[in-house]
Amino acid sequence: MIVQPTSLSKHRARFSVLAILSASALALAGCGTSTSSTPAGSATQTMSATADGAQLSNQASTGPTALGEADVAMKTLRPEAPAQLMVTGVRIGSHSGFDRVVFDLTGQGDPGWFIDYTSNPTQQGSGNPIKFTGDTALNVNIDGTVYPFDLGLEDPAIGTVDGSGSIVSQVISAGTFEGRSQFVIGLNGKHPYSVNVLQDPPRLVVDVLAK
Repeated sequence: MIVQPTSLSKHRARFSVLAILSASALALAGCGTSTSSTPAGSATQTMSATADGAQLSNQASTGPTALGEADVAMKTLRPEAPAQLMVTGVRIGSHSGFDRVVFDLTGQGDPGWFIDYTSNPTQQGSGNPIKFTGDTALNVNIDGTVYPFDLGLEDPAIGTVDGSGSIVSQVISAGTFEGRSQFVIGLNGKHPYSVNVLQDPPRLVVDVLAK
C-alpha cells in the first residue's frame, strides 16, 4: 500500500529545506572578508597641531619633520614692504632629529631676517656682550618690528627661554632697536638650520638640526 504525502507533510518538508538553505547562506557570509574605506597599507592621516602648537596641518602620525633646506650658512631676507610687527613670545620644541624655535608675531606685514653664527654675540645699539649657555650662538635678527607701544600693546617681557632638548640650550631676547628685534639661540657647535615664515597665526620658525 502506497501512502501519499499529505499537504501538511509537504509544507513541513518545504520549510525544512528553506531553513537549511538560509543557515548555509549565513555561514558563508560569516566567512567572508570584511571591507574598509581605508586603502590597505596607506598611512593614517590626522588633522593635528604642529610641533609649535599653532598651525593645523595634515600630517602623518609619525610626527613633525624639519621645514625647508637646512645648512650652517648665513641667511637673510629683506621684507618686500614695510611691516609693523612685534614678537609676542618664543617657544622651543624638541623633536626627533631637530629642535624648533618659534617666534610668535602680531601686527601687519611680513618679517625679514638676518641670521648667522657667532661665538661672541653683542647687543645691537649698545654693543654689550650677551652671555648665553653653550659655545656657539645663532644670532637671530627679525626685521620689520616695532616697539610694543607702537601697536598699543604691553611689553611681552620675553627674557630668557630655556630649551627642553639636547640641541637648543636657551633663547635670549636682546631687545628691539631701529626696526629690528634681536634674539640669541645658545648651542654647542654649529648645527644646520632652516628659516621659514608660517601663517594663521603669523610666526617665524627656525629649525635647528642635530649634527
